[in-house]
Amino acid sequence: MAKNIAEQIVEMLENANVKRIYAVTGDSLNHLNIAVKKSSIQWIHVRHEEVGAYAAAAEAELDGLAVCAGSCGPGHVHLINGVYEAHRSHVPMLVIASTIPSDEMGMDYFQETNTIKLFDDCSYYNQMITRPEQVQRTVQTAIQHAISKKGVAVIGLPGDVSELDAEDGSTSTQIFKTNPVIRPSDDELKSLSELVNKSKKVTLYCGIGAAEARDEVITLSKLLKAPVGYSFRGKMAIQPNNPNEVGLTGLLGFPSAYHAMHEADLVILLGTDFPYQKFMPVKNKIVQIDESPERLGRRAKLDLGLAGDVKETIKALLPLLDEKTDVHFLNEQLAFYDKVKENQLEYVKDSGKENAIQPEYVAHTLDKLAENDAIFTVDTGMCCVWGARFITGTGERKMLGSFNHGSMANAMPMAIGAALAHPEKQVIALCGDGGLSMLLGDMATIFQYKLPIKLIVFNNRTLGMVKLEMEVGGMPDNETDMINPDFAMIAHAMGYPGKNVHLPKDVESAIKECLDYKGPYLLNIFTNPNALALPPKVEFDQIMGMTKSMAQLMLGGKMDEVFETVKTNYKHIKGLL
Repeated sequence: MAKNIAEQIVEMLENANVKRIYAVTGDSLNHLNIAVKKSSIQWIHVRHEEVGAYAAAAEAELDGLAVCAGSCGPGHVHLINGVYEAHRSHVPMLVIASTIPSDEMGMDYFQETNTIKLFDDCSYYNQMITRPEQVQRTVQTAIQHAISKKGVAVIGLPGDVSELDAEDGSTSTQIFKTNPVIRPSDDELKSLSELVNKSKKVTLYCGIGAAEARDEVITLSKLLKAPVGYSFRGKMAIQPNNPNEVGLTGLLGFPSAYHAMHEADLVILLGTDFPYQKFMPVKNKIVQIDESPERLGRRAKLDLGLAGDVKETIKALLPLLDEKTDVHFLNEQLAFYDKVKENQLEYVKDSGKENAIQPEYVAHTLDKLAENDAIFTVDTGMCCVWGARFITGTGERKMLGSFNHGSMANAMPMAIGAALAHPEKQVIALCGDGGLSMLLGDMATIFQYKLPIKLIVFNNRTLGMVKLEMEVGGMPDNETDMINPDFAMIAHAMGYPGKNVHLPKDVESAIKECLDYKGPYLLNIFTNPNALALPPKVEFDQIMGMTKSMAQLMLGGKMDEVFETVKTNYKHIKGLL
C-alpha cells in the first residue's frame, strides 16, 4: 500500500532523529497525527499550541532540532509567540502549519490564514507544499535551513495534500549537519593581537556564542589578567570554575560587570548580541567576535569586528599574545565583585515576613538545594532577575527563558519540553503568578505525561516588572495587581501535590520536600510584592521617576505601599548613596 504525504513527512522526520511533535490535533492535522501514531515519534498533546511551541523551543535549545505543529487558522496562529522565541534565540525548530484545503485558498474560507505572511518575520525558510513531488525537497530544505542557520523553518501543509499518495523525488533526503571551522584571517588576528597587546586593562564579555569555549575564555582571561563578564544566556556556561568572573550586566545584572566593562581600556565581546546599548561603554575601545558577521557593530561602536567561532578564534589568537603581568585592574574588579556578592546576601539574610517572603531568599535557597545538573526555566520579569542573580552555574546546569523575545508565561511550557527531552534531569520552573496564570491549562499536560516538573511560584500578587517600569517612569502603578486563585489547590485538582508557603521559616523545608518528591509538584510561595530589582546602572531620571511615583502614591493615600517599598529596598537605596 502506497505511503501518503503525511507518512512520507513523518518518515523524513524520523530519519532526522526527531523524537516528538508538540501539537493540538484537529481537522487538517489528523492525517499527520495518524502517521505519527504509526512511527517512533511521540505526539505530545498540549492544551495550547503556544505551550507546544515553547516546549519545542526548549527541547531544541537543549538537544538540537525539535518540531511543533498547528492546525488550520487559530491552531497555527497560537504557535506564533513560541516560534518567535525559538527564532530570536537561534535554535533550530521546524513548524508544520497545517492549513485549509488547497482548492479553497483565496476564497475567504473558514479558518483561512496566509501562512507565508504569518510566519515570514520569524523564520529563515517558509514555504507551502501543494504537490506530492515537492515534499521530499521541501522538507529536506526546511530542516537544512533550521539546523544550518539556527532558527525556524516553516512548512505549510494543506489538509487535503497530506492525504495524497507520496512520490519519490530525485534530490537528497539526507540531512547534513556540518561543523566548519570558522575563524578570522591571519591578518585580522594579527590586528587583534596588536590591539590587545598594547591595551593595559582588558575586560572580556561573553554571550551564549561563547558557551562551548569556557576553557579557552578562562585561559585567555588568565593570560590577559582580564575580568570576565557575561550575559544571562552565557551565565551557565561561563560562570563555573572561572576565577576571574565578575557577574553579568544589563537590566538583570550586577554593578561589578558594568564597572569592569566601563573601566577597561579594551572590551572584547565574545559571542554576544547583548541588546542594551545603555549598558555598553562608549569611551574605550571595543572588539566584537561573532560567528554571524551581520551582528557586528549593531550594539556598540567597534574598533574591530571579526567573524569567527569563539573557541577557534581564541585558540588561534593565544600564540600571538603577550602575557600581562599587572594584576591591579583585575584584582580591583574582583574585590568590587566580592562586595557586590556580599551586598546581595543582605537580601538573603533578611528573609522577609508572613506573606512577604523575600524572593532573593527563595531563589538562594532553591539554588542551594537543587541538583548540580538541574535544568531551570524562568518566566520573564522578576523571576528572570532572581534566576540571573541567585542561581549558580555549575558547568552542568542549564537555564532556559524567553531572553530574546521576552514573552510572559514561558517557564512552565519550557519545563515540559525539557522534562520530556531529559527525563533523567531535575527540571525546575521559576514561575511568576502572572505567567503561570496565562497558560494555566497546561498544568494538566504535566500530569498527563507524568512529568516530574517542580513548579516554584513566586506569588507576589502583582506584575512585578511592569510595576517597577511604571514607577521608575514616574507613574504610580495601575492595574498591575493580581487577584490569584489558590495555585496549590489547582495543582491538587490537576492530579499532583501543591503547597502554599506563607512564612519564611517554612521555605527551606518546603523546597526540599518539593524537590525530593517523585513526580510533579507545585510550591506556591507568597513573596514580597514590593521587592525591587534595580539594574546595575541607575539613571538620575529613574531616581526622580521613582520619587515622583512614590509621591503620587502618598497623595493618593497609599502610605502603606510607599512605606513597604522603602523599607523592603533600603539596601538598594543605601547602595546608591
